[in-house]
Amino acid sequence: MNTKRYIRQTILKSFGAEAQQKLKTAKVLVVGAGGLGVPVLQYLNAMGVGVLGIVENDTIDLSNLQRQVLYSEAEVGLPKLEVARQKLVAQNSETVLHTYATFLTPGNALEIIEKYDLVVDATDNFPTRYLINDACVMLQKPFVYGALHEFEGQVSVFNYKGGPTYRCLFPTMPGKGEMPDCNENGVLGVIPGIIGNLQALEAVKVLTGIGKPLAGTLLIFDGLSQQYQKINFEAVKENLKRTALETSYETISCDTDFSISADVFSSLLQQKNIQIIDVRTPLEFSDFHFEEAKNIPLQELTTRISEIDSSQPVYLVCQSGVRSTKAYHQLKDTINTTFYELEGGINNYLKYAVSH
Repeated sequence: MNTKRYIRQTILKSFGAEAQQKLKTAKVLVVGAGGLGVPVLQYLNAMGVGVLGIVENDTIDLSNLQRQVLYSEAEVGLPKLEVARQKLVAQNSETVLHTYATFLTPGNALEIIEKYDLVVDATDNFPTRYLINDACVMLQKPFVYGALHEFEGQVSVFNYKGGPTYRCLFPTMPGKGEMPDCNENGVLGVIPGIIGNLQALEAVKVLTGIGKPLAGTLLIFDGLSQQYQKINFEAVKENLKRTALETSYETISCDTDFSISADVFSSLLQQKNIQIIDVRTPLEFSDFHFEEAKNIPLQELTTRISEIDSSQPVYLVCQSGVRSTKAYHQLKDTINTTFYELEGGINNYLKYAVSH
């Protein structure tokens, strides 16, 4: 280890060479290399964490650049995982990097997570958070949580030394229509940087034993007022006894008959005059859309119902399937026609199209 490299840390009396050595021998898994994952990876890498694992299976989109500052315009369309790996190596060649070009699933979560001392949740969806939580409980690994919403963010540390888990704070997963959607609600670009850095700090505290980690405490940051609020919560003993993962962590909708798969939708596109209502924003629509699609953003849906032809079926699409589900529930009792939504949204369709 290059002692000069970390001198600004090791001269700290409450940190020193001992804590630096703990970082060097630490193994941290970061799930997600997006808005939260980028600052987490950059700072843990710079500070001398010995082994970093990265789980990521997405590509760089132009809309990512507003907050995912590791990436550049020239890299749009490239795999985040490969670009992040190259830049992290250039930043600190001493770090051992393990990359996983996959999504975390019940089939691979235990195998991947068991190799690490700590997991940083840098995802943007509830199913993966519950999966990370359950795997960490089973493997007795702490994990650092972060979440974003518009101008706010949350940070906490779960499963630390027998402390509360994610399920102790959020016992059940919200329904599909109840989930916040960053594509619809947005997030101010600097907020992920703030929350991601707080996550990196919590990871360092857990790994080195300095300070007091946010175990049993949810930190809420309000960027507009620059205020922090702390909410304490207790462990629920039953949540510490998990012995198996769920078969699936996908949300279950009571309305399963209105979703159509990417392959069925692909066949429908061969027909003429199919009525597709795209409920994304105009900016997303201009970036990519189906030829037959009409753009009616979700926020404008109730005031533009007259633009929908009730004499033929309506196929609702959005980026990931969240907004199209909301649109379905808004419209199903308003217009006397048949509604369908593209399962997994345009993201899922494009993956299907590439593989076929």
